[in-house]
Amino acid sequence: MAYSQPFPLAQQAQNKNTQQTFAPDLAVRLICPECRDPNPNIVEEFGSGDLVCGNCGLVLGDRIVDTRSEWRTFANDEGDDPSRVGAASDPLMEGIEQLDTVISFQDGGSGIARELQRAASRSQSSRSERNLLTAFRDISTWCDQFSLPKTIADIAKQLYKRSDEEKLLRGKPLEAIIAACIFIACRQAHVPRTFREICNLTHVTKKALGQCYKALEQAFNLTPGASATHASQAPSTGPETLVVRYCNHLDLPANVQSICADIIIAAREHGIADGRSPVSIAGGAIYFTCHLLGKKKSLKDIGDVAGVSEGTIKLVYRLYYADKEKLVKKEWIESGKAVVANLPPPIESAMPSR
Repeated sequence: MAYSQPFPLAQQAQNKNTQQTFAPDLAVRLICPECRDPNPNIVEEFGSGDLVCGNCGLVLGDRIVDTRSEWRTFANDEGDDPSRVGAASDPLMEGIEQLDTVISFQDGGSGIARELQRAASRSQSSRSERNLLTAFRDISTWCDQFSLPKTIADIAKQLYKRSDEEKLLRGKPLEAIIAACIFIACRQAHVPRTFREICNLTHVTKKALGQCYKALEQAFNLTPGASATHASQAPSTGPETLVVRYCNHLDLPANVQSICADIIIAAREHGIADGRSPVSIAGGAIYFTCHLLGKKKSLKDIGDVAGVSEGTIKLVYRLYYADKEKLVKKEWIESGKAVVANLPPPIESAMPSR
């Protein structure tokens, strides 16, 4: 049987339609050849290891493996049934030995335990496996520091393993590869993070992160919102996606988020502030919406959350203010939600660089 491979290469994805895939036939039923009952009563007798028909007693099979627990629990107050021991197998560690030998540190101060641990670590796993385990630990640690869910960490680990198998980023620093995998995983899980946030988290330069991201995007034909098995034509990450997180950090109500997203979409349709980064547009749109709805926030607070300067926010606000009639809907004004007079006129100053 052939199952879909996570993160297939771009060339493999193009030839996928020409390959024949196989799957198990779930419609097969075991019927007794003697009584031919369409609803068979097949009994598994683990004591004798036989598979017996419950209607006529015909033995249909022998040497049946007992799949029940190795021992029984005689009291309910003894805790969970110890039917199996050890942790569940990790699909990300497929092909790697997942059973470890732990050597005690108590050696009476002779130092033998440390030498035994080094010898055991060298003999149990190869260098590539140790590098893979190290990368998995770093991904989990950075995702925990960034308060990212376990789903994103698993996607990032899956992507890193595929890139390691294909030898796509040979010679690149490990931190840059991990940062690119986390960035892509966030976009696919619809919780995007900006390049600046990932760089601040992992202490990787923007240039190194961009190089690794471009290599992975071209190799696996990745698009924002695509899953690990197939690509989807989802729109790229826009400022309206960042607005929700920024408004939550600023303790703004939900109506501010929805109106701010509508203003950003309307500005994009009219070509207002085109060419600006999504972070700058999000910060300027929040500042515009807060004054429009009377929920004033200072430029410093918005700039600290969005990670942009006050001058950049003022520039986007100036562009929105010049075409405010196209951005503010009439029903907002008629219902009393928005008051255009609350918008302060922009102060003319030197235009900052993007």
